[in-house]
Amino acid sequence: MSSVQNNIYSPSTPRAIVYCEANFGRIDGKTANGLVRHSQRFKIQSIIDSKLAGFDAGQVLDGVATGIPILADLAEALAPANGPVDTLIFGMAPASGRLQAPERHVLLEAIAAGLHLINGLHEFLNDDLEFAAAAAAKNVRIVDVRRPPAQGDLHLFSGRISSVGCKRIAVLGTDGAIGKRTTAVILTRALNERGIKTVMVGTGQTGLMQGARYGIALDALPCQYGSGEVEAAVVHAFEAESPEVIVIEGQGALSHPAYLSSTAILRGSQPQAVVLQHAPMRQRLSDFPKIPMPTAASEIKLIEAFSPATRVIGMALNHEGMSEAEMTAAIALYEIELGIPATDALSRSPQRLVDMVVRAFPELKPMANAIAL
Repeated sequence: MSSVQNNIYSPSTPRAIVYCEANFGRIDGKTANGLVRHSQRFKIQSIIDSKLAGFDAGQVLDGVATGIPILADLAEALAPANGPVDTLIFGMAPASGRLQAPERHVLLEAIAAGLHLINGLHEFLNDDLEFAAAAAAKNVRIVDVRRPPAQGDLHLFSGRISSVGCKRIAVLGTDGAIGKRTTAVILTRALNERGIKTVMVGTGQTGLMQGARYGIALDALPCQYGSGEVEAAVVHAFEAESPEVIVIEGQGALSHPAYLSSTAILRGSQPQAVVLQHAPMRQRLSDFPKIPMPTAASEIKLIEAFSPATRVIGMALNHEGMSEAEMTAAIALYEIELGIPATDALSRSPQRLVDMVVRAFPELKPMANAIAL
């Protein structure tokens, strides 16, 4: 397995503890998982999860040590031996989007210790009188990442996406919490390393916490503004960076009955291409155990019917519950069945993702070849 991390931090980069009690490495711990794998905005000092205390966080996730320890509680994380910290990040993304009583207690303790809070829940802590008073008393900030802009600042779809002259690739999936963001991060980095200037647009709270410069927490918006906000973020990224490629992080799944975010991503960014993320061993939708998973083939058919100008150019598989041999076999079988390249972004070379993109857009090949020389 490989680790995604490849970050350089300055002395001014905030040092953060990530709270993920009883959920690190699991689906509801996806924010913490993502921050261990990749974080440019914060230097992650430790993870709090008493069930896994004593382990290295990267070893738990991907079998590669990252030097980020998993600790039992906040007191241990604040011990001088574990280094200076100034921020606590709530690292879980439960379906409810709300705090439980024990979690509330820990976050208030963190404020009392002088830590800023980064909150990715749908529950806005700045609107909670107890949290607001505690933060004011200690002169610390609470950042509610999912809080949308004021209604007057939101964008309706305008059609400006037609002015974006670069390739746009969305990383969509067959379920939530399946690895779309991780694949988008790896793809963005790999293309840049091969000389193809690429910018990622984040569409969820974890991507924004990791340091995505463009994007918005899409699932917190009134639905009529979803496609307009995605369009605005992509246009902003194009005009500010002049990239050759923009990678758009996916949310949920187009087929998912509970989520609408994929529709806004497809309508707003109008990608020419999609990389589809799929977990072959997952039988039921995460958080919805009564609903069976779609097949990769059915999701591809739906995406291309919903967005006729878009084609699925490849697959990225999530290896949860799979041995190395099973993953190798699955990659080969999907390539035969679907006629598109497949890979596992975490356990295979990132070059496979680059090859997938260059195969779909041969005009990008000279840039990749130039850097290789």
